[in-house]
Amino acid sequence: MTQIFATTFAPTLPNLIDEIVKAASPGQLIEAWLFNDAQTRAAAEAKLAQQGIKARIRSAYKPLLHFFLEDIDLAKSGVADITVRYPRHENAADNRFLLETYPLAALVAPASITFETSDRCDCTYDVILRGADGVETRHEVFAPNRVHQDVVDETHLSPTGWVRITDADGQIVRDDRIETEYEALFARTMSAIADHDWGGQEPYFEELNISVDLPGHDQKIAHGHEVLSLHEALHEDFYFSLLEYFQVKSGRPLGDRGLQPGQIVPEIRQVSGDGDARVTVELRPLSKDETTGEMQQIDRATRPLTVAQIRAELDGIEGEEFHATSRSGRVLNARYHKGTDLPVMISGGQHPNEISGVAGALRGALELAKRDGAHFTISPLENPDGYALHQRLIVDNPAHMHHAARYTALGDDMEYRSGDGLYEKEIRVRARAISGASLHVNLHGYPCHEWTRPLSGYVPRGFGMWTLPKGFFLIMRHYDEWSERAENFIDQVTRKLAAIPGLLAFNAAQIDLYRIHAGETGFRIINGFPCMISVDDRHDVPLTLITEYPDETIYGDAFIAAHTAQMATVIAAYDAWQNLDKD
Repeated sequence: MTQIFATTFAPTLPNLIDEIVKAASPGQLIEAWLFNDAQTRAAAEAKLAQQGIKARIRSAYKPLLHFFLEDIDLAKSGVADITVRYPRHENAADNRFLLETYPLAALVAPASITFETSDRCDCTYDVILRGADGVETRHEVFAPNRVHQDVVDETHLSPTGWVRITDADGQIVRDDRIETEYEALFARTMSAIADHDWGGQEPYFEELNISVDLPGHDQKIAHGHEVLSLHEALHEDFYFSLLEYFQVKSGRPLGDRGLQPGQIVPEIRQVSGDGDARVTVELRPLSKDETTGEMQQIDRATRPLTVAQIRAELDGIEGEEFHATSRSGRVLNARYHKGTDLPVMISGGQHPNEISGVAGALRGALELAKRDGAHFTISPLENPDGYALHQRLIVDNPAHMHHAARYTALGDDMEYRSGDGLYEKEIRVRARAISGASLHVNLHGYPCHEWTRPLSGYVPRGFGMWTLPKGFFLIMRHYDEWSERAENFIDQVTRKLAAIPGLLAFNAAQIDLYRIHAGETGFRIINGFPCMISVDDRHDVPLTLITEYPDETIYGDAFIAAHTAQMATVIAAYDAWQNLDKD
C-alpha cells in the first residue's frame, strides 16, 4: 500500500466555545451553524448556558428542516397552517432551497404546508406559522452558504459554517463564515489527491481508498427511510468529486461514464466522542475477498444475497452456462434457457448498490423456467467487483447508498464500454449472440432516501432527477423505428404491475412528496407508474426496459417488496413481449 495523505482535523465546536466564552458580553445571543449532529450541538448549548451565555448551535446542513425538528414543537404549538417562502440564488437551481426542505411536508400533519418562492437572494427562508385561532408568528431561518470553485473549477453554492453574534441592543456585531472541520477535511483531502502524480494512463490505480473516522452519528427522521447523515453525504461528495477530477484529468467531459480511473472507495466511519476527525488516503491492491453469510429463502430474502447463494440459485435454472470475467478476476455466471418463445435477456447487478435487482432477476428467471417453451438468458450479477465492495461497505454503514459500489473495479459503467477489454460487458455480448433476443430487461434501483452532495452544491451533479424517491420508475429505451411498439409494451407492463397490492399507493405517495419538494416532475405517469420513454440507438437491442426501484439501501419487508416488484416486472415484460405484435 502507498500512502498519499494522512492527517487529523480538530473539531470546530470546542475551539468556538472557548472563543465565545473569552469574548462574551452580557445579553449577547450567539448563533452558530456547524456540521455536527443534534446531540453534539445540544451539549454545546448546555455548556455555554452553564456560563450564562445564550447560544443556539444550529445545523449548517438542511437548516430549515432542523428548524422544525428542533425549534418548533408542532404538536404543542397548535399550528394549523404553515407557509415557507424559500430563497433563490444565481449560482444555484431555482428549486435548490426547496429541495433542502425535504421531507418536511411529510412531517407536519395535521398542519397544512405551502411552499412559495420569495424575492430573497440572501439564503434566508421566511416561515409563517398560523394557529387555528388565526394568530400568526413569523420567523427568518438563515441557511448559510458560500460561492466557491471545486477542484475542477466548477462554481457551486454550498452550505457552510457560520457565526452570528447579536448584542444586547439587537445589533449584529459579527456575521461571517467559518470553515468547519467537515469542510476542511474534504477540501484538503481533495487537494492532496489532485496534487498527486497520477501519470497519464488509465487506470491510474487499483483501489484509491479514502478512510475517514468522523465523530457523530446519523439521525433517523420519522418518514420512510429518511435519515440525516453527514457521513453518507461525505462518501457521496468524495466519490463523485473524484470521478469528476479524473474525468477532467483524462480530457473527458464531466459525467463521462467511460472513464476508467480504477476503484474509488471512500470509507466513512461513524465514531463516538468529540475528538479529531482522521483521514488517510492510500493506494491498495484490488480486493478479491468474498463475503460469506447464511442462505435465505429467495422469495423472503430480507437482505442482499451472498455470491454463493446467487450461484446456487442460478444452478437451479436449466440451460447452457456462459461466463465473463471482471477486472479482479471474478467470474460472471449466466444461463441460456432455450425454448420456443421469443427470447428475452434478463440482467441485474449492473450497479450493485441498487440491491433489489439481483434477487428480482433470479426470481423472475426461476418462475419463467417452470414454463414450457420459456426462452431467455439470465445474468443476475453483472458487476461482481462492485457487489463485493458493497458487501464490504455495508458492514459499517448498512443503510447508506454507497455509490462507490455503483461502477466496476475499473471505475466505469460497464454498459458504456466498447472495443477490446470488455470484461463484464462481454456477458451481454454473449447473451445477445447466443439468444438473438431483441428485448433486454435490465433491473436497477435508486436511492430510497434523499441523495445530496452538500460540499459540492448540494444537488448531485448530473443526477438531479434522482435526488428524491418517486416510486417504482420505469425507463423504456428503443430504436427510432420502434416507438409505437415501445409505447404499447410499457402500457402492457404497467397494467400488469398495477395489480401488485399496495404498489400504486406506494408510487402515488412518493410522487406527491416529490412534486411538493422538487416542483415539476419531468416524467410521464403511465397507469400509475413514473416513466421515461426515449429513442436510444446506443443499445445492442431494439427495446431495453430499465427498472428503477427506490432500494438504496433497504432491508426487511421493504426489501421483499422491492425484489417482488422486480420479479413481477420480469414476468410482465416477458409476457408483453410474446404478445406485442399480436395486438
